[in-house]
Amino acid sequence: MFMEFLIQVREFLSEPWPWYVAGPLLALVMFVLLYFGHEFGISENFRIMCAADGADQMNDFFKINWKDGQWNLLVALGAVFGGYVASHYFMGTEGDTAHISDATVASLNEIGLSVEAGKEPFVPEFISWGGLLHWQGWLMIAGGGLLVGFGARYAGGCTSGHAISGLSALQLPSLIAVIGFFLGGLFVTYFVLPLLFPF
Repeated sequence: MFMEFLIQVREFLSEPWPWYVAGPLLALVMFVLLYFGHEFGISENFRIMCAADGADQMNDFFKINWKDGQWNLLVALGAVFGGYVASHYFMGTEGDTAHISDATVASLNEIGLSVEAGKEPFVPEFISWGGLLHWQGWLMIAGGGLLVGFGARYAGGCTSGHAISGLSALQLPSLIAVIGFFLGGLFVTYFVLPLLFPF
């Protein structure tokens, strides 16, 4: 009886959750965080880890009480562990593939990124050690990482902090930041990537 229950739970977890399940669960988590006076954001964990490792001796930005942010480290650890458990134990028969539409495959092929339908999960060729042998790879990996780090600091938070936590708290700066994220993503997709590829 118990084994049948576990099999049913595994089958339920093997399928993507519909929006009417995942959405309210996310809203519940955000309500609990806001109720206890916390704001969620992954990039804040880097500041917490640096402060815990003594970076406050070198820069005033890290002079914070990092122990107050330990709960956020647990959220990040839970996201990593949850992703591992889901991908290794709860994926369905097609769980190891990303579902990329034919239109997306065609668009990526047009700008020189060789993608074949059904060969997912798709990882762009510049995301590799070999990608660092080309200036385009350096630009996308190192330059992109630098811009993400600068943007998260300059905007006062990352995409998860603004789009999930900030918007749920009805913060206008978060709305402006999220609009900026989307505009930046569209700009890179339609103007930058076609200039960089193929390489």
